Amino acid sequence: MSTATDTKRKAPAGEKMADWADGRLGIYSLAKANMRKIFPDHWSFMLGEICLYSFIIIILTGVYLTLFFHPSMNEVVYHGPYEPMQGIQMSEAYASTLNISFDVRGGLLVRQIHHWAALIFLAGMFVHMMRVFFTGAFRKPREINWLFGFLLFVLGMFTGFTGYSLPDDLLSGTGVRFMQGAVLSMPIVGTYLSMFMFGGEFPGGDIIARFYSVHILLLPGIMMGLLVAHLILVFYHKHTQFAGPGRTNKNVVGMPLLPVYMAKAGGFFFLVFGVIAAISGIASINPIWAIGPYRPDQVSTGAQPDWYMGFSEGLIRVMPGWEINLWGHTLVLGVLVPLMVFPLVLVAIAVYPFVESWVTGDKREHHILDRPRNAPTRTAFGVAWITWYFVLLVGGGNDLWATHFHLSINSITWFVRIAFFVAPVLAFIATKRMCLGLQRRDREKVLHGRESGLIKRLPHGEFVEVHEPLSQGQLHTLTAHEQYAPVELGPLVDENGVKRKVSPVEKVRAKLSKGYYGENNQIAKPSAEEYKEITEGHGHH
Repeated sequence: MSTATDTKRKAPAGEKMADWADGRLGIYSLAKANMRKIFPDHWSFMLGEICLYSFIIIILTGVYLTLFFHPSMNEVVYHGPYEPMQGIQMSEAYASTLNISFDVRGGLLVRQIHHWAALIFLAGMFVHMMRVFFTGAFRKPREINWLFGFLLFVLGMFTGFTGYSLPDDLLSGTGVRFMQGAVLSMPIVGTYLSMFMFGGEFPGGDIIARFYSVHILLLPGIMMGLLVAHLILVFYHKHTQFAGPGRTNKNVVGMPLLPVYMAKAGGFFFLVFGVIAAISGIASINPIWAIGPYRPDQVSTGAQPDWYMGFSEGLIRVMPGWEINLWGHTLVLGVLVPLMVFPLVLVAIAVYPFVESWVTGDKREHHILDRPRNAPTRTAFGVAWITWYFVLLVGGGNDLWATHFHLSINSITWFVRIAFFVAPVLAFIATKRMCLGLQRRDREKVLHGRESGLIKRLPHGEFVEVHEPLSQGQLHTLTAHEQYAPVELGPLVDENGVKRKVSPVEKVRAKLSKGYYGENNQIAKPSAEEYKEITEGHGHH
C-alpha cells in the first residue's frame, strides 16, 4: 500500500530567517568560505586569545560600572554604609565608587574583575608581543598588524591610567598630580597644556569628567577599531606556524574553525573569565576605602602606578634632578629627559620590523616562524629590552624596595642608575652566547643524533655513549630555518679604477647587517653532504 507524501514541506521559522538573511547578506557563502579556516594548534597562540577575552570582560564589566558611577568633582559629605567615612567631605566620583563597592549588589566584585582584567589584558599583550617579536611573526606581510598590536598596547596603557584615576582617591590623585608635574616640565607650552587639561589651576573641576569621556568612549572606541582590523588581517594573512613536516609558507596545518577550534575557544573564554573572577574574589586590588579621598595637600604613602606605568615612573625617579635656565626659562631636565626617552623607546619598538627588513633586504612573505635561538641578535635585543624594562620597574618602586627589604633608597636609586646602562648590555651578550650555544647543540644533534644516556663498551675497551638518530620530522624542524648572508658593499672601485661613491646609509646598513648575520653571529647549518658523510661513514654509536 502506498501513501501520498506532501512534497511541499513547510520550512521552520529559523530556516526561513536564515534564508532571508542569506538573500541580503550572503551568509551561506561567507560561512562556507571561512568557517573551515584552519588554525595551528600551539599553546603560544593562546596568548592572543587571553588578550581578546580579557578585553571582552573589561567591556562587559565597564558597562555595568558606568550605570552607577558619577564622574563629578562636586564636593559632597558622605553618609553611606561605610562607617569610617561617615561625615567626610569628598567628591561625587569617590562617593559613587564607595557606593558601588558597598551598596550595589555585586559591585565590588565587578570592580575587582574590571581592574584585574585590565592588568591581565596588558600583561597578555606584553607577552603576546614578545612571542611575535622573538619568533619573527612581524615580518612581511604582518608589519601593519604589528603596528596595530603595538597601538593597542600603548592605548591600553593610557586607558588603564585614565581608568584608575576615576575614583578620585588619594592614590589615583597622586598619580594625576605626577602627570601634571610631567606636563608642566614641557618648555613654553607646559603651563598652557596643564590649564587646558584641568580647566584651571590643579586640580580644577573638570579632569574626572574628561578622563571619564576618554576612558569609556574615545580610547575604547579606537581600541575596538584596531582590534577588529587586527583580527581581519589575522584572518586574511592566515596564521603563522612553527616549522615542521608538511608546513610551508603556502599552507597551514591545524584544526578547522568549526567545530573544533570554536569549541576550544569558547571553553577557553569561560576558563579565562573564571580565573579572573577567582583572582578578583581572593586578592583585593585598589581598596579605595583604606586610602581615602584625594586632597591636594596630601600624598599617599608608597604610591605606585599599575605595573605597565612603572617603566615611565622609574625613568623619572632615577633621573637626577637637574635644571638649567635658558633665555629666562627653567628646563627641568629631571622630568623632561625621561619624557623624551619614553616616546623614543616606544617608537623604536614600533618601527623595528621595518628596520630588520631593511637590514636583511628580505622582501619575501614569511608564514613560518623562527625559533628564537636561530635569530640570536634579534633575541638578544628583545631580552635586553625586557631587562631594561624590569630595571626601571625596580626604580619606579624604589621606596617599596627600601621599606620591605630594609635598604637605603639612595643605594637602590644608584643601583638602578648603573644597571640602566650595564644590565641591558650584559643581558644582550649573555643571550646571544646562549643562542649560539643552542645552535651548536642543534647542529651536533643533526649530525650525531640524540644522546640516549646509554653507555656502551666497545671490544677494545673504549666507552662511548649511544646516540639515537633523529626522525625526519625532527631533522626538518632543526634545519628548516633560513640563514641570511650579510649585505656586502662590494668593490669600492670599478674596473677602470674609479672610486665608487658609497652613501652613509649604505655603510650603516652593511655594518648593521654584519652585526646581525656576520661571522660569530650565527652557526652554519649542517649541509646535506655533511649529514650523509657522517651517517654513512660510521653511523651512530
